[in-house]
Amino acid sequence: MAGGPDGALLDVVDLKVDFRSDDGLVHAVRGVDLAVGPGEIVAVVGESGSGKSVTAMSILGLLPTSAEITGSISWQGEELLEAGSGRLRQVRGGEISMIFQDPLTALNPVYRVGDQIIEMIRSHRDLSKREARARAIEMLDLVGIPQPDKRIRQYPHEYSGGMRQRAMIAMALSCDPKLIIADEPTTALDVTVQAQVLELLTDLSQRLSTAIVLITHDLGVVAGMAERVVVMYAGRLVEKGTVDEVFDQTSHPYTAGLLASLPRLDRAVDEPLVPIGGQPPSMLRPPSGCSFHPRCRFCEEVDGCTSIVPELIDFGGGHVSACHRAATLVPDGSLARLAATPGSTS
Repeated sequence: MAGGPDGALLDVVDLKVDFRSDDGLVHAVRGVDLAVGPGEIVAVVGESGSGKSVTAMSILGLLPTSAEITGSISWQGEELLEAGSGRLRQVRGGEISMIFQDPLTALNPVYRVGDQIIEMIRSHRDLSKREARARAIEMLDLVGIPQPDKRIRQYPHEYSGGMRQRAMIAMALSCDPKLIIADEPTTALDVTVQAQVLELLTDLSQRLSTAIVLITHDLGVVAGMAERVVVMYAGRLVEKGTVDEVFDQTSHPYTAGLLASLPRLDRAVDEPLVPIGGQPPSMLRPPSGCSFHPRCRFCEEVDGCTSIVPELIDFGGGHVSACHRAATLVPDGSLARLAATPGSTS
């Protein structure tokens, strides 16, 4: 599969998003870079409030008018930040689709599921209502909904949670988009259905060569599905690379902390997990220097952690980290020990 910045379908460069509020300017996204190649699955990881969903909404032009956006969002060479509303409507659904967190609120409860998919198809394709209906049935069948010719006439409340999410995936795929943005697509589902939905997305990506941006906080999902991962914290990119690089050669304390807080099968049952201390910062007044420094066990004022915004350090092959101390912590194994063994410190 093609991937990465070279020949990328989507290339986001130095994206910044601020929101005006009664309390001041909220700095939601602060200089994010993201590239997605054809057929590639890229995961965007981070805690709530890290800027993941705002980045996705920026790509599709779905942010409110209070948002101030700068940077570049290039879609197949076209600058979307300069595109008019008509062109953005063509892109949304027709070329880039989005699967939202909660299908029960994303689907209109007073319209049949089939009518909503048909409307989506006809808004982007020159098809008759009969042709669009046949396409909708085909899509529901593709995502594994039984008796699609019957289910197409049902309302969202008549679907289970897993089926509603499958219906959202069917709608997202109905116009053959080149990219799907999946924003926490398994949040409200039980574990078994989560696995089915993620397996479905992976299979469809492989069969249809559809690229996927997977927004999640679940590193287990990332390990089983994505090829590359972007880790965000406080609106900034702190680490990115292939899944193997980020998981096995962790180069940022935040990523290491996320990994250390996960239960693992190769640890003793009674071994305690170590959460990341503190709380994510307010984006009205982000911390100076490295935004993670108030919660970082490796923070050293002398290295500029508290006063200087870290530049990205390249560890080769596109694996980068925004940490002042990465050049020291990675070679001496401190971050690897933290990620692998709860309680380890430098």
